[in-house]
Amino acid sequence: MEKAEGYVKRAKDLEVYKRAYMVSLTVHKATLAFPKIEQYELADQLRRSSKGICANLAEGFAKQTHSKAEFARFVSMAMGSCSEVETWISYAFDLEYISQAQRDEWLQSYAHVYGMLVNLREKLR
Repeated sequence: MEKAEGYVKRAKDLEVYKRAYMVSLTVHKATLAFPKIEQYELADQLRRSSKGICANLAEGFAKQTHSKAEFARFVSMAMGSCSEVETWISYAFDLEYISQAQRDEWLQSYAHVYGMLVNLREKLR
């Protein structure tokens, strides 16, 4: 990790980014097994929203040199993506594409990520 005197230099060094990135990889791999009819619908939405958390963190982090408020706005957008992915997880479970254990694990992971995002946004205020 590239840190100068305790400061994070890149978004991907943030703990929330790392956690969100790891769970998004798991989600991506699992959705590849969804039925073909869902590859361009539900699976795609799940993949895009899960990756959107990291994308928003990266974009907002890069803009923080100009404005902490702008970074906070992107963290809020990451929170929105996190909530969105939780909705798609529920659909995937209700349509029987993932097990209850998988749903519970993912929802717990995203609840943790969401909490980390809330804390980060508070620190930026």
